[in-house]
Amino acid sequence: MILFRCDYAEGAQPEILKRLAETNFEQLDGYGSDPYTESAKRKILEACACPGGEVHFLVGGTQTNATVIAALLRDYEGAVAVQTGHINVHEAGAVEYTGHKVMTLPQHQGKMDADELEAFLAASDADVNKDHMVWPGLVYISLPTEYGTIYSRAELAGLQAVAHKYGLPLFIDGARLGYALASPACDYTLQDLKDLCDVFYIGGTKVGALCGEAVVFPNKAPKHFFTTVKQHGALLAKGRLLGVQFDTLFTDKLYGRIAANAIDRAQDMIAVLKEKGIPFFLETPTNQQFVILENKQLEALSAQVGFDIWEPFDADHTVVRFATSWATTPEQIQRLREMLSVFISQ
Repeated sequence: MILFRCDYAEGAQPEILKRLAETNFEQLDGYGSDPYTESAKRKILEACACPGGEVHFLVGGTQTNATVIAALLRDYEGAVAVQTGHINVHEAGAVEYTGHKVMTLPQHQGKMDADELEAFLAASDADVNKDHMVWPGLVYISLPTEYGTIYSRAELAGLQAVAHKYGLPLFIDGARLGYALASPACDYTLQDLKDLCDVFYIGGTKVGALCGEAVVFPNKAPKHFFTTVKQHGALLAKGRLLGVQFDTLFTDKLYGRIAANAIDRAQDMIAVLKEKGIPFFLETPTNQQFVILENKQLEALSAQVGFDIWEPFDADHTVVRFATSWATTPEQIQRLREMLSVFISQ
């Protein structure tokens, strides 16, 4: 069995494991007050070109989204996202659990449209009953989207302009950010993000780390954000675990180098899928590829290859997702080619 179900099937990049082992018996203060965490913060702020910003480490993406959103919103405010936004569909209502409604807009290959955002916020602002309603408090997007697509620089700037017009921050969920930035289709860099949003995070869990997400506030974090993290059960006592990992990821550009592997292998995978005549539901410039399989093919192939069931296409076909990762090898892509030759009829 080979797995293309997700981009976190493997444990951790070997250099990270090596550094964790090397530092294992050092006695260090907890809660992120150790020198490795401080070093990681400095390296990330330098990589993001925002020396006056703040970095905070949390363990996972859902936890990070819920905590950041709770910190940015007042009790009566909600987060605006597209219908397929991760906080709306794949986080078990974590944002709602903290008391904040997710307010949805249509999605376009996973992306939010600035004009539709403008119309939504304008209508909300003009509503004569708005004092009885949930107020939009921030705009949430993910990069890449749930469909592996990437916002262009112009699209991000457009969303930010609309959000700021109505006094809202733009929050980018970067659980897979490395794979967006490594794509040749991306027309901006990590250093550009500070000018295109108000807060974002650099995902480690899906890009080489055992666990961990680095939240970047290009300026200052909300007041008492550290305490908010604690209140939400998101403060890791052994903060060194996150600090050592991100310190390693941001040494010698390791994060970007391993993310690029996923993009290279995804391109190899696209070639294989096309070679075998498998129709695409959505071909993306990142590490997630969506294809359409006959249900009989799906059942046969799933005995040897792991992939993610996405959505029904029709009565006889299903959309499935294949994902590469920082650890995917050319040999695994070749193995996929062999399995497709056996189980998928031409």
